[in-house]
Amino acid sequence: MKVRSSIRSLKNQPGSQVVKRKGRIYVINKQNPRFKARQG
Repeated sequence: MKVRSSIRSLKNQPGSQVVKRKGRIYVINKQNPRFKARQG
């Protein structure tokens, strides 16, 4: 799966994790919950 550039930029925020669940790519951030994204 191609990863969108918006998700790639969120990945570089401090505390963010890239998680793959059920074929979808999520970005979650416990430190700053604003940085949440989903693809797929």
